[in-house]
Amino acid sequence: MRLSRLKRLPSRVKRAARYEIHAHWRRQPIATGTVLYESFSGNGMLDNPEAIFRELLAAPDLGRLTHIWVLSDLRHYRATVAEFAGMANVRFVRYGSPAYYRALATSEYLVNNATFPPDFGKRPGQTYLNTWHGTPLKRMGYDIEDGALATANIVRNFVAADFLLAANAFMADQMYETAYKLKGIYRGEIIEEGYPRVDRQFLDAGAVAAGRARLEAAGIAIGNREIVLYAPTWKGDSFADPSDDIDDLLGRIARLEAQIDTSRYVVLLKTHQIVHKLASSRPELKQLLVPNEIPTNVVLGLTGILVTDYSSIFYDFLATGRPVLFFTPDLDDYAGTRGLYLEPEEWPGPACRTVDELAAEVNRIAATGELPSESANRYRAAQREYCGNEDGQVSARIVDVVFRGKRDGMRIRTDFADGRTSILLYLGGMRPNGITTSALNLLNNLDHARFDVSAFFAQSTSEVVIGKQKAINPFVRQFPRVGGMNGAKIRHLARHLDFRRGLISQHRDDPTQNELWDDEWTRCFGTSQFDHVVDFSGYGPFWAALLLHSPKSIRSIWLHNDLAADAHREVNGKKRMLHSLTQIFTLYRQYDHLVSVSPTLAEINRRELASYADPSKFTSALNTVDATHILDNAKKDPRISTIDPETGLVPEWVEPLLAEDGTTTFVSVGRLSPEKNQARLIRAFAKVHASNPATRLVIVGNGALEDDLGALIRKLGLEGSAILTGQQRNPHAIMAAADCFVLSSDYEGQPMVILEALVLDLPIVTVEFASAKNALPAGSGLVVPQTDDGLAEGLAAFLRGEVPTGAFDHVAYNRKAVEEFYLAIGAADRS
Repeated sequence: MRLSRLKRLPSRVKRAARYEIHAHWRRQPIATGTVLYESFSGNGMLDNPEAIFRELLAAPDLGRLTHIWVLSDLRHYRATVAEFAGMANVRFVRYGSPAYYRALATSEYLVNNATFPPDFGKRPGQTYLNTWHGTPLKRMGYDIEDGALATANIVRNFVAADFLLAANAFMADQMYETAYKLKGIYRGEIIEEGYPRVDRQFLDAGAVAAGRARLEAAGIAIGNREIVLYAPTWKGDSFADPSDDIDDLLGRIARLEAQIDTSRYVVLLKTHQIVHKLASSRPELKQLLVPNEIPTNVVLGLTGILVTDYSSIFYDFLATGRPVLFFTPDLDDYAGTRGLYLEPEEWPGPACRTVDELAAEVNRIAATGELPSESANRYRAAQREYCGNEDGQVSARIVDVVFRGKRDGMRIRTDFADGRTSILLYLGGMRPNGITTSALNLLNNLDHARFDVSAFFAQSTSEVVIGKQKAINPFVRQFPRVGGMNGAKIRHLARHLDFRRGLISQHRDDPTQNELWDDEWTRCFGTSQFDHVVDFSGYGPFWAALLLHSPKSIRSIWLHNDLAADAHREVNGKKRMLHSLTQIFTLYRQYDHLVSVSPTLAEINRRELASYADPSKFTSALNTVDATHILDNAKKDPRISTIDPETGLVPEWVEPLLAEDGTTTFVSVGRLSPEKNQARLIRAFAKVHASNPATRLVIVGNGALEDDLGALIRKLGLEGSAILTGQQRNPHAIMAAADCFVLSSDYEGQPMVILEALVLDLPIVTVEFASAKNALPAGSGLVVPQTDDGLAEGLAAFLRGEVPTGAFDHVAYNRKAVEEFYLAIGAADRS
């Protein structure tokens, strides 16, 4: 352990130094007239930022500007640096260096075609233009299954941007507003005037000659031949870890060249930015790989025929009027996983599945000079839809809007409101527990036609947490928190000391601390505003304080239990939650609504926490239940869901559970922890089992007390009759196989497991706790004293047929619970 810490020490020191440098420059004034440009995290002077840069550089009225370019390696891009060596108003910084963070913190204008890192938070006085890097053919963002997992830093950058560029209406509608869910939340502007980079394709004779000369100088023998540019997209499951398919690309090019007239055509390869490093390391590509330093759109301007697959590059190429061919040998796999916005029959060129088909199309164009008629018709339609704004003057128009403030006659979208009320919910730690289940159920039951809903939580690499994130309703916009708070270490030390001294409630009183928290809100949400902000967890002081920095919101915080009792409850002789909960209590005055999960609990919290907040703030809203999910799970075979993934074996207890042998099964589900008091349940069951041996107890869950409870089972001689199943993927199938649900907790808020048992029509026996009667509908279940004997009598009462079971109308129940939620947060009138 110590050795691993020592190994990590240099990187931790380096990271701390970076934070401190960034924090220092964020306290300095904005440098008026500075423009920072970044393309693909410094992967060259490329794309839309390069086109805008050259337009600004050539503008006499904007000569006051200082231009700072981000490059990943100044030596690798030395030709780019050398081109501007004599210009005092053009500088270069290395991505991630101290100079980079200085420029990021102090530049007046920020121009990026992808995303700034998680550290970035736009400061007052900065103007952020995000150009993105193409009209998508591949599905993006939330249009991909589980696409939300990869959107965190993208959406964070978009909502921070003052301007987004859209090459066409499709990009604005489908990508920005829909795929990245900016509709209803974005407060900047979308400029729909075309793509600046496409201007670079409009080449006169001199520019054509210069461009071909650059390719020759890079070692590519072109001569007088026409260029066939093969420009495939990247492949793989992750943008950060693309597949190395260079050998496949080489083989395809070789087979294509063998079937076309290479005295007339030369085939060149243009890889995606994230694959270029892999390709450039291969010496056999030297004579056909287009260097990254040559702008893609300049190369497109030199190209006679474009061959691509799913890359957005073809949209740019349409502006040339020259033929495009699609080579998609993996179409079935790709379309089935990632998905496409346009089907092959809609593409503006033939779709070829083999190299032979591709070569035939190249030879057809060589003979006729044009695409087949069907493709030609689609080509003209695509030109009108996707590049109708490309006239060679797009850069000038973008500069007019962003740098000169000229807007007359421009296509600019400014209003993204859709009439829905916006709600932001902090979901908590997203671990498998009752709060997470309640939160996910609520998200499924909200009226998404009426409310624009966003979820906030910490980004995690835990597979368990990611599984819960995948379960978030697809209508919900996700804001996973990436990165950490900006600010000097001394300020964070003061923040931590305030927490230690019980002064977190002063987060808004101290101007320095207030600025720190405001900056963090902006870093996470940009300029987003929400009508209602909800801390649905209610257990984290950091998150509770951060949500109080939401501008112009009605703020609510959830109380899932008797929190005064929680604060003073001892675990192993220590009141582990006393300090953190007390800190949260001091924030209650700053919240508008304090929401318990049952009326009884609201009365308890109102009484016990009266010194922290006005009694009128305390209210309640029942948890919702996802009955469809529960009932679907209940139909599944437990023999499948309980299989051990390592051994492939089904646990021994499963077959007896499913056997129709006259044995009565009691089931309980919950974390194996002191407050759940499964020990009381085991002791009570032992009493009943002694006189009723045809009984079984199944306890589903894991936790710190698993060994202790196992020892108790052995001590009482209950092996084989009392079973600890451990954590299960599908507890509902196990519950459905049981006869009676039992809860033995010392305390609960509104236990989700009781709602789940009600949905499954299980008879319920529960010990008495504050909200037990609120949890059970009238005429359902049996509430018994919180003693071994009391619980044993409850189990015996079930065996005698004395535990009532009433019909549970989950539809009506959810309707009531959701309306209570709306009322509790102030999103509906109580009249």
